[in-house]
Amino acid sequence: MIALPHAHGGPPLRARMRVAPEDFVVDELQDITPDGEGEHAWLVVRKRGANTDWVARELARFAGVAPMDVGYAGLKDRHAVTTQAFSVYLPGRASPDWQQLGLEGVDVVAHSRHGRKLKRGALRGNRFRITLRDAAGDRASAADVLASIVARGVPNYFGEQRFGLGGANVERAERMFAGQRVDRKLRSLLLSAARSQLFNAVLAERVRRACWDRGLAGEVWSLAGSRSWFGPEPSSAVLDARLASADIHPSGPLWGRGALPCADEARDLEEAVCAAYETLRTGLERAGLEQERRALRLMPQALRWDWLEEDALRLEFELPPGAYATVVLREVADWTEANAAA
Repeated sequence: MIALPHAHGGPPLRARMRVAPEDFVVDELQDITPDGEGEHAWLVVRKRGANTDWVARELARFAGVAPMDVGYAGLKDRHAVTTQAFSVYLPGRASPDWQQLGLEGVDVVAHSRHGRKLKRGALRGNRFRITLRDAAGDRASAADVLASIVARGVPNYFGEQRFGLGGANVERAERMFAGQRVDRKLRSLLLSAARSQLFNAVLAERVRRACWDRGLAGEVWSLAGSRSWFGPEPSSAVLDARLASADIHPSGPLWGRGALPCADEARDLEEAVCAAYETLRTGLERAGLEQERRALRLMPQALRWDWLEEDALRLEFELPPGAYATVVLREVADWTEANAAA
């Protein structure tokens, strides 16, 4: 795994995370409101200690449909209490009695109908409520770091779960690029891990150079709240104001075919960092992926914190799709995963 430098001076606390599932609560923020009619049942499901894929398969089994007929916007943590939407394709059929689902730790808290399947990525974001237990360290420094996060954000690293247990998916991607055959689902995971490795390497270098939250010459800008990007453009008062208001962010590469869209100092940095990953770069290009971009800066919204007890710190915040709560937590606490072996 790449060493990922911190942006706010290093975590002032040590703590344990996920001592119980209730210490990690995630609520999906949906943009879509079911209209009450259509061939898809839309469910809001609260689950405790359950894997999203497993719940989707159980919903398919209970409804008597194929697993591919169940949709969801994104994967949610297993060692947590999470609320998310699912859709179930039931053309010409009434919905079953969802209250009879009978899955331990899984409750259907609302249901309706809609005309479209819920697709991956179709959400506004996620709201997190996370409690860190057995927290020890400098509480005043922790408050300073959290205030700095509100003002400046955090590096938008891909979290360690992107890379598989022990970061093994990057090595598996290298073997796949060398000719090892894998199935389609695993191939997608390994391509994502390879791309994420290159992105994290570039972002880590920009954190070391203290330029992760400001533009370089030749910068390509990511538009907040979307996957759109533009540039490079010469520095201007307008760009500076948009950066300061978090309307735009500096961006880094999601590697693929074609030339890097950035120029000058930004391109020189990205090319120098990614030169060390020839196998990953070439493999991604041969796989047919195109150059894309991802914001280097992540701005948690509605960030609040409170000490519930002398050694229990609760944090609440919202993140956009594709962002990782752990990259926020790591700036304030050096945490251990209480349920890592569960």
